Amino acid sequence: MKFFEKILIANRGEIAIRVMRACRELDIETVAIYSDADKNALHVKYADEAFHVGEAHPSKSYLNMDRIIDIAHKSGSEGIHPGYGFLAENHRFAGLCEKEGIIFIGPSARTIEMMGSKLGSKHMMESEGVPVLPYTPNGVTSADKAMDIAEQIGYPVIVKASAGGGGIGMQIVEEPAGLQNAIEKGMRTAKSAFGDPTVFLEKYLVKPRHIEFQILADAHGNRIHLFDRECSIQRRHQKLVEEAPCPIMTPELRDQMAASALTVAKVSGYTNAGTVEFLYSDGKYYFMEMNTRLQVEHTITEMITGVDIVHKQLGIAAGEDLPYTQDDISIRGHAIECRINAENPLNNFTADPGKIIRYRSPGGPGVRVDSGIHMGYAIPPNYDSMIAKLCAWHTTRYGVIKRMQRAISEYVILGVKTTLPLHYAIMNNSEYIAGNTHTHFLQEEHITKTLERYQRDEEARMHDAGSGYLHQNL
Repeated sequence: MKFFEKILIANRGEIAIRVMRACRELDIETVAIYSDADKNALHVKYADEAFHVGEAHPSKSYLNMDRIIDIAHKSGSEGIHPGYGFLAENHRFAGLCEKEGIIFIGPSARTIEMMGSKLGSKHMMESEGVPVLPYTPNGVTSADKAMDIAEQIGYPVIVKASAGGGGIGMQIVEEPAGLQNAIEKGMRTAKSAFGDPTVFLEKYLVKPRHIEFQILADAHGNRIHLFDRECSIQRRHQKLVEEAPCPIMTPELRDQMAASALTVAKVSGYTNAGTVEFLYSDGKYYFMEMNTRLQVEHTITEMITGVDIVHKQLGIAAGEDLPYTQDDISIRGHAIECRINAENPLNNFTADPGKIIRYRSPGGPGVRVDSGIHMGYAIPPNYDSMIAKLCAWHTTRYGVIKRMQRAISEYVILGVKTTLPLHYAIMNNSEYIAGNTHTHFLQEEHITKTLERYQRDEEARMHDAGSGYLHQNL
């Protein structure tokens, strides 16, 4: 594939580097953008060219559509890869790229807008026979109108922003007394975060699993799935640990869910890489939403299928046919991803930006680290707290858990608090090892005491960092 000569990556950190690596393998030149806070960032050094995009605040830099388009033109970039976050699911940006004659490496602006509406997409998929949870199809604007509907749905219910994602504005309501405040707060948050105050109610499942399917679709009507991922371990409705495939998946359930995922792709006219997300509880699954972009956890799907998803994104955007049929794709082993965030898990996951004074990444068979950090790097406070992704692969699930335990024990990141101790506690938790996870796993499995022991040894790890962050030192 040699359609693109040069593309701009409208993102930063590890995902920008991930895309640039794929481009280097395909002899495509890359253009980085950077804010004031990122002038010394690794993705800037890795790219073939780099352009200053603006001030540290995202609205002045990585969300500045006009400036990014201007840089694309000045650099001679034929396409823009948005990564994830920032403008990745912004239909206005995708439309602006189309208007300016720049290829947006992702789905069309129309599809992004269509699937960006949680209400609209749920209604559409329900009409196509894809299972959905009971919900308010027209949204709600006041507690008075919602009260009767909530009674019909049955408590608990969850208030969600129609136009948003990432768990922003979600609120669980256990009983009628809390509904009015939740709706009012949800509308304010939705208006502030997404520019659209519309919220809706949905039946809340107490202990569901979060299961998603990776899909690829080209512009010629070819669509395949790359199997499933389990993403149930979350904090504040945002994922922390993902694995592929889902440990409870049966061939029958996989066939049913995959068929639904491909229906979503077909009905929405989807092209490029995307993810269809479901909730699963008591033997039933329900369509939740579609993420119209590359997912953070695409890495583990690549590890179990051998498919380079970013390569395929570029090929599809260049007009190529998918080189596979569904029969060409199979599952090989098991993979886990741990999101490494600069956060303090014992202080409600408060972000902890700062300078990394000691850094050493793990290695060995079946270990992958996607990172944009290094020793001496100052993590800026302006962006998402995820600083690296630690992934492991093995032929069996138990084997990959043991490998991940080992990889975590080798990973040294000192100078800031991180989620590494939490991940080690999860990997050693008997319920996790048994595959008994759900979206409230962290609250219910009571791993805090184990985590506290690891955190108490922070000072010891600081002094002993030269010999490594090893299990025996925890």
